[in-house]
Amino acid sequence: MGTMHLHADSLSYSYPDNEVFHNLTFTVNQGDRIAIVGENGCGKSTLLSILAGERDPHEGHITRDGTCTYVSQELHPHNDTLGDLIDAALAQVTEVGQELERASAAFDHDHGTMADLADLLATLNYLAPWQAEQRINTALSRLSAPTDRTRQLTHMSVGERFRARLAIHLASRADFLLLDEPTNHLDATGIAFLTHVLTTWRGGVIFVTHDRQLLDDTATAIFDMDPTMDGTPKLYGEPGYLKFRFAKNEYRRKWRSLYQAQQKRLARLEHRLDRSYEGLSDEWRPPKGSQKHRRGTRARIHVKAADRLVESGKANALPIPPPPPHLNFPDLPALNPGWEADATLIEIRNPRIGKDTVRLHLPGQRVVIPPSGRLLITGANAAGKSTLLAALAGQLPVDQGYRYARADVRIGVVMQESPNRVGASGDTDPTGFDAAARVGLDLLESGQLDPDHIMPVAYLGLLTDEELDTPLSQLSTGQRRRFDVACALLAKPHVLLLDEPTNHLSIDLVDDLCQHLLHTAAAVVVASHDRTIQRDFTQWPHLHIEHASAAGGH
Repeated sequence: MGTMHLHADSLSYSYPDNEVFHNLTFTVNQGDRIAIVGENGCGKSTLLSILAGERDPHEGHITRDGTCTYVSQELHPHNDTLGDLIDAALAQVTEVGQELERASAAFDHDHGTMADLADLLATLNYLAPWQAEQRINTALSRLSAPTDRTRQLTHMSVGERFRARLAIHLASRADFLLLDEPTNHLDATGIAFLTHVLTTWRGGVIFVTHDRQLLDDTATAIFDMDPTMDGTPKLYGEPGYLKFRFAKNEYRRKWRSLYQAQQKRLARLEHRLDRSYEGLSDEWRPPKGSQKHRRGTRARIHVKAADRLVESGKANALPIPPPPPHLNFPDLPALNPGWEADATLIEIRNPRIGKDTVRLHLPGQRVVIPPSGRLLITGANAAGKSTLLAALAGQLPVDQGYRYARADVRIGVVMQESPNRVGASGDTDPTGFDAAARVGLDLLESGQLDPDHIMPVAYLGLLTDEELDTPLSQLSTGQRRRFDVACALLAKPHVLLLDEPTNHLSIDLVDDLCQHLLHTAAAVVVASHDRTIQRDFTQWPHLHIEHASAAGGH
């Protein structure tokens, strides 16, 4: 492992109508923990899959000196069982262990150095193939993943499949660990375990994340794939999210300033050219008796000189592209005219959901959402946080207990698994515009949308017109998540119910969104494992759910 490295040289990748990234070059060595951040759709997941060897770059190449394990965001399950995944991982670890044992047995003591032998034995001891199955079982337990080896992947939830795969790959102890949004679907215990594994990983780690606390706790450098003035991603070598945020904000401030200065300069040149052409059209109308044709010739010469000046100004100026837009979060209402300031918008009491299998049971619990109310919901995986949000939204019936929602209240909902996948014509693979139209029509027909309070999805700055005109299936996971947030804001809701709202979103958007949630006039209920959210929202009323049949206090 002393010479272990992963080197990406001049990588480029494009889709038919879109260049994802161009000419990326960097190296990851032993002990490096590189966090990849950037806007949704900028190519983070694509880059990670190329580094893992799952797909080929269109230009450039990858050099890997060492073993590699990769956990993507999405797994399309077949009829495999959990045991099939475990057996495949154990076989790979055993094979690598046998290679190391053969290399140590065949070590040339006459010509090799003791340092080489020590490194070889240390690598074998770290891999510890004889403990791999125990490590897998421990990781499955610590990540709250299924442990029944006979259980099929198709019978697991998205979160269960992700946690099971993550646990198995963490136990592999490969030279390079590649993770795409590893904190999605993890609770506080799982994130603490993941953090420990990453900080003690002997090889190199490359991970895509939106988790700001994970960046602080683990990353040795941050590779930002967001747009820059020259189109080249930036590597921020100083660890720590706040340092990264400060450096990036300063860079964006400089970018905006240079772009505005360029636009003003070009406007002045264009204005000068316009005035010159006005002079030409009038031929400067010389006084009677003057040499008219001579003055007209001088006017044309003057215009040509102005033309050359403008073209020279454009040619000599470095073209500065417009800086990326910010989230245009709408002004959401707290009340409708005629509502009382202390009105109850949504209330749920003593809820029990699930007849044969209890999904949520909160005896003695009363949750009331008033205008501009706030509530932070926390708890372990499978405790019932998502179920409670779905019940508050009216998406799940309450089998026991009581739910009330004001008849004219508008509710915006972002769940972990979105229903917004059908277009206005019933198309199961609609464009964003078509799917948003269907959401709007459904809300209008159900009386949950005021025609005077419609928020065009294109206005929000979450997706470009081009992205909204693309079938949802062709968008990245993060872009589809942005679309879900846009649909939740479409009706300018009085209440926002958000289930893990930071999942799959870029780190910049997470920052922007959290600031707006803190200050919006609408009521907000958030269920989240995100530690930075829990710290920033610490003043909010807090409901902690221990498990599906018990609740903590506010």
